[in-house]
Amino acid sequence: MTRPSVICDRWDVVVVPFPFSEKAAEKRRPALVLSNAAFNAAGHTVMAMITTRGHKSWPGDCALEDFGEAGLPMPCLVRLKIFTLDNRVILRHLGCLSNPDRARLEPNLSTHLG
Repeated sequence: MTRPSVICDRWDVVVVPFPFSEKAAEKRRPALVLSNAAFNAAGHTVMAMITTRGHKSWPGDCALEDFGEAGLPMPCLVRLKIFTLDNRVILRHLGCLSNPDRARLEPNLSTHLG
């Protein structure tokens, strides 16, 4: 049975399956939608990784202050590890970035992605 496509909009936080490179397994993780709904309607969505704060820093990391509004259970950060996924593998919608978190992330997107 084919999974229906989930169409999200920019700033939505979703859950997607992330593969492990060292083993044949995957884990469900949150991700931030970067592309807008018009782009996403074509079948694929551009996303950035969301991770906990305990990892080694990465260029453009942006801590989320309103993690609850984003649907996250603990403080996290957006990591500019960018990827594109077929909308059919988006498992569910968690929340949306708050306006203050968007304002903090925008300069990082501009600086690191042009």
